[in-house]
Amino acid sequence: MSLETGRSRSLFDENWSFYKGDIHIPLAVKAGMTGGITDCGSHQEGEWLDIAFNDKGMGQRQLEWQNVGLPHDWCVEQQYVQDESLGSRDGSHGYLPGGIGFYRTTFELPAEGAGRKWTVRFDGVSGLSTVWVNGHLIGEHRGGYIGFAYDLSDVLRYGEEGRNVILVKVDATECEGWWYEGCGIYRHVWLEQTDRLHVAEYGTYITTPEVTQRQAVVHVSTRICNEYAGERSVSLHTEIYDAAGKQVCGGAVQGDVDWYGETELEQIFKVEQPALWSPETPNLYKAVSIVKADGIEADRYETVFGIRSIRFDAEEGFFLNGEPMLIKGTCNHQDFAGMGVALPDSLIEYKLRLLKEMGSNAYRSAHHPPTPELLDMCDRIGMLVMDENRKLDSSPNGLSQLKRMLYRDRNHPSVIIWNLENEEVLEGTVTGMRILKTLAETARRVDPTRPTSAAMNHGWNENGYNDVVDITGYNYGHRDHLDVRDHERYPQRVIIGSECASYTATRGIYEDDPVRGYCSEYGTNIPSWGCSPQQAWTDMVNHRFLTGVFMWTGFDYRGEPTPYLWPCVNSHFGLMDTCGFPKDSYYYMQAVWRDEPMVHLLPHWNWPGSEGKPVEVRVFSNTDTVELFLNGASLGEQQVNRTGYLSWEVKYEPGELKAIGKRGGQPVAEKAAVTAGQPYQIGLFPDRLAGAADGADTIPVRVAVLDRQGHVVPTADNEIRFEVEGAGQLLGVGNGNPSSHEPDKAAVRRAFNGWCLALIQTSPEAGTIKVRAVSTGLAAAEADLHTTSEASI
Repeated sequence: MSLETGRSRSLFDENWSFYKGDIHIPLAVKAGMTGGITDCGSHQEGEWLDIAFNDKGMGQRQLEWQNVGLPHDWCVEQQYVQDESLGSRDGSHGYLPGGIGFYRTTFELPAEGAGRKWTVRFDGVSGLSTVWVNGHLIGEHRGGYIGFAYDLSDVLRYGEEGRNVILVKVDATECEGWWYEGCGIYRHVWLEQTDRLHVAEYGTYITTPEVTQRQAVVHVSTRICNEYAGERSVSLHTEIYDAAGKQVCGGAVQGDVDWYGETELEQIFKVEQPALWSPETPNLYKAVSIVKADGIEADRYETVFGIRSIRFDAEEGFFLNGEPMLIKGTCNHQDFAGMGVALPDSLIEYKLRLLKEMGSNAYRSAHHPPTPELLDMCDRIGMLVMDENRKLDSSPNGLSQLKRMLYRDRNHPSVIIWNLENEEVLEGTVTGMRILKTLAETARRVDPTRPTSAAMNHGWNENGYNDVVDITGYNYGHRDHLDVRDHERYPQRVIIGSECASYTATRGIYEDDPVRGYCSEYGTNIPSWGCSPQQAWTDMVNHRFLTGVFMWTGFDYRGEPTPYLWPCVNSHFGLMDTCGFPKDSYYYMQAVWRDEPMVHLLPHWNWPGSEGKPVEVRVFSNTDTVELFLNGASLGEQQVNRTGYLSWEVKYEPGELKAIGKRGGQPVAEKAAVTAGQPYQIGLFPDRLAGAADGADTIPVRVAVLDRQGHVVPTADNEIRFEVEGAGQLLGVGNGNPSSHEPDKAAVRRAFNGWCLALIQTSPEAGTIKVRAVSTGLAAAEADLHTTSEASI
């Protein structure tokens, strides 16, 4: 590893080894003497070493390590088991076992690295993690949803001192939530180096207290850390650049920093004609903080931020940059088909893009802080975020996790709400109120510019619980119109639909099937607390004081199967399935959330044996009217209800069912459902044809079973085998079937209602990736993907 002057931050995801299982590592009674796999030094002989060294027997074990890259989730690689005695978690976690695993890496540093500050940063490790470096026990961290870091400067080896070893034990035997959580180092790891005089961790805080179209006031607070044994006089130069790289303002300030201390320096700038941040125009700026001592640059730190104002009103809802805006949100867990929770950055961006294409403008990270890259992407694409604390916990560890989220995320313009808890049992109690008050006051001290909230499902009006936060979240407030009635009783209360709908449906299924665990897309099996998307959105439109909705959920997710348990292994709540294939409800949201003309109809039109029988045909559209045709004959034209749907009863006959949406009497959108023939061929539909040759970029390839004319066969379940050659590999597969027990890490996958998914990851070398899909009795399909070092996700 090379040495860079100033600050550097290197992705530390490659060249790790993984061992699944527990290894007893005794506590060393002398510093650095743990030995064994925690170090790479040889065991020395000596009487005193018998006391100090604790690697007896460890070196004799024959451990089977496998090479892995990070992020990594070993849980998704296991088999589904409905037997807790075999180590399986229950249905809420997807019937997959947890357990213990170890990660190990070795590396070298140049001799010149001595005297600098070296930090290893983990963005997310499941459960309870323990880290050793070169035989030293460095620390333990409990909590898989927020990052942590260790200063390794003293215990690393430089130059001829030898190689370095980092060993991480991941204990994921216990659960933190009631959904699929995965197991492993499932987010990025970073190795950072700085001068001992540097901007502190998350050391800049940028706010925009005054924002108009003509001018914005930008306040920059910078914490500078001095880890030298002597006071330092410093100058801080801050330069602000727009998205085009043009410097728009800047200035310098002087200060003194005590030895092994910190100082905070304040600066105020004015940006003329600012480019404001919004979901429609996600304009970003960059602040560059340059720390100098004796005229020599010691550190250079960059902070991306946006200029925008936010306001919540108890009667009128949310305002961004002074303009009213309906929050069109979804709640989301972090897993995906084929991957578990260890998603490459490009897949996170893919999921966000699918939500954006639906018309969503807001994302709730349920029920924990998201990975840092997700917030970077939300800043770039224009997606509002409800950033969420893991749970109602004012213990030292609970407050530490909350503060790390606040400091880490408070410069993101996308973040508009700090949500402090979700559906806690202590809601509405005196004890819960005291804990929540501590969390809320902590949030206001760290960041007074954003409101706090609690996503509640009971206790809204008891013991002053909701009074200690700024916004009251109503999870399923439609029940008995509780949210509307509470607004009448408490007109000064700011309300938001923090969790809405819970509409259980299985993609491509139109009749409930308890045996296989499928729910009809007609919505005939909604849970008792849930409602249809139509009701959730209609309530919002009719009552602006509800501010917005966060639909539960954007995507199906592993675990929490509802209303059925085994054989179901994932939920049915999503507007999309686990692969990102849209359900019919996705198109309802698109109809009410977007202005571009569209029309969608359901169900599919393959019903052999049902000729002459009535079929309910539903249409979602945002046009003025929709006319329905069956085999060219009009079945009538209806006026569109912008918050509902249209319905026809149609006697089934094979052929083409077509809906034509009209505005001003003229056709502007259409959608057809065609009776498909027998499966004949495979179709490959890559999300994109170019990728970055970085060993991480992942391209989703949608795979369809088609008839001879190229129509998707909506009931096909053919088994597809994938062959990948060249500059990439098959990373995972999926099909969105909530009851499929097929492995996600395999070369084969059955189609589910006509579709499955292959995830293709690039290699570090540029070139062509040849993807081939084959199936017995079907014509094969091929696709070429091209990777270059210049390509981006």
